[in-house]
Amino acid sequence: MAIIAHVDHGKTTLVDQMFRQSGTFRDNQRVEERAMDSNDLEKERGITILAKCTSVEWEGTHINIVDTPGHADFGGEVERILSMVDGVILLVDAAEGPMPQTKFVTSKALALGLKPIVVVNKIDRPDARASEVLDEVFDLFVLLEANDEQLDFPVLYASGRNGYAGETDDVREGTLAPLFETIVSHVPAPSADPDGPFKFLVTLLDRDNFLGRILTGLVFSGSIKTNAPIHALSPEGKVVETGRASKIMAFRGLERVPVDSAEAGDIISIAGLTTATVADTIADPSVSEPLHAQPIDPPTLSMRFAVNDSPMAGREGSKVTSRMIRDRLFREAESNVAIKVTESADKDSFEVAGRGELQLGVLIEMMRREGFELGISRPRVLFREDDNGKRTEPYETVVIDVDDEYSGTVVEKMAQRKAELTDMRPSGGGKTRISFSAPSRGLIGYHGEFLSDTRGTGIMNRLFERYGPHKGNIEGRKNGVLISNGAGEANNYALGPLEERGILFVAHQEALYEGMIVGENAKTDDLEVNPMKAKQLTNFRASGGKDDAIRLTPPKRMTLEQAIAYIDEDELVEVTPSSIRLRKTHLDSNDRKRASRAKTAA
Repeated sequence: MAIIAHVDHGKTTLVDQMFRQSGTFRDNQRVEERAMDSNDLEKERGITILAKCTSVEWEGTHINIVDTPGHADFGGEVERILSMVDGVILLVDAAEGPMPQTKFVTSKALALGLKPIVVVNKIDRPDARASEVLDEVFDLFVLLEANDEQLDFPVLYASGRNGYAGETDDVREGTLAPLFETIVSHVPAPSADPDGPFKFLVTLLDRDNFLGRILTGLVFSGSIKTNAPIHALSPEGKVVETGRASKIMAFRGLERVPVDSAEAGDIISIAGLTTATVADTIADPSVSEPLHAQPIDPPTLSMRFAVNDSPMAGREGSKVTSRMIRDRLFREAESNVAIKVTESADKDSFEVAGRGELQLGVLIEMMRREGFELGISRPRVLFREDDNGKRTEPYETVVIDVDDEYSGTVVEKMAQRKAELTDMRPSGGGKTRISFSAPSRGLIGYHGEFLSDTRGTGIMNRLFERYGPHKGNIEGRKNGVLISNGAGEANNYALGPLEERGILFVAHQEALYEGMIVGENAKTDDLEVNPMKAKQLTNFRASGGKDDAIRLTPPKRMTLEQAIAYIDEDELVEVTPSSIRLRKTHLDSNDRKRASRAKTAA
């Protein structure tokens, strides 16, 4: 079964407690919090990025569990794994209620005919409103056209952090036994065929330095033993490759342990094939019909990943060639079905399409930690044409929780970005919940401005809604930038006067090059400046006795996501293992003028 929910509603924390209470961990075993978030980025950001399989034993019943991401950008992970589960636990925060991602994952689960168990989590929150949240969940199920069987869902109230669940909303102690009992009684056993030929659908793919490609999925029929002959079929039914199952592994708690055989209904990993990938069917050589794989929603956003061609290229990273970048991106596209990679004609850049800024930002962050240097362009949405030949663009549902005093500002800013207000209601505690339908194009770069407008107190959730009519021109960044007109080291003497021009991004003695962006201009146009000018030293004493010491405001440092959202069409983010720099695409000022004239003429 899968655990699905909106981001930060407590999925991974609940799995922690299920491990502890089912005896998966020894009493004296040291286990980190959110044990399923094994990836470094997952631990740092506190979010789940990859869907992961595990299992627990409860009073003689073997329960396979899949922990899924809650963020919309990683929805591709959720869509794939729902095809290999027999039931879902839908987790809803007792205060926040159903959110955009709750609607997305629930619609996918209901469409597959799965019968959810609803768990109202964080019941011990002081602002919990369990009965209203339950009504909202029921309304959501009706809206998503759930059938009568799905509407008759069992409800449990729980605190994943404290490890208890109960059938009434006043529960404040106990164990998760009621949850395990509900799973065993409500979720059907796998509808697999133990007597048929071996068939296995690949839903997850990862690599091992010793075993090579590891394919994970559900055995739909038959059984398999180690070293049995197998072949891989594409979704169209073509034979991709033949080989042997050199290793079969099953999930036991956090471990993946080797087993001699597996039967229908088991979730296992197989090693031994070299080209089979996600959505392929691994089967007995006698099988010629592939299993049906769930279609994945298409990407809506793309960025250009280019070789770093700045004057500082190759100083900080070890992987700088286009061949290395190409191999890494195509390897990512293999295991992550929500990402599409296309190579440009000049072979020096790649168009990478995905679900959102966060998903592509995580990929860039992983690559820079691996030693890559890249030049990243501003994200752009992927347009389509409808049946009448008219241009359409992706729209998103945006749900914003904000203090009442900032709601007017948020509505005004969203209107400037061509968003339509669909709902506005008080959510208690001096907060307002505002819903919009907005073109994705208008939301690029808005999050930082939104946090400034709401003094860091606002919460924004986004989810892909549909492709709709093109909204025309949307105003981008209002301010121009300060551009270095030469190469060298930044100097306090030059930076002091530049502070009056705008906000600086660099500090004293930082290495600069021509065309690098060193700050934000207070006005709308770009301005070339000399941040390296030093004071002329003479043997004459200054008239005031001593010079005034220059005290600079600390420079504004951007995170990777902020930098990607900040840049304009003619700018790039230079990403290396130890630096994030902003620069113009054309470093030479004459080249920039020529490109600007050509764009105006076009």
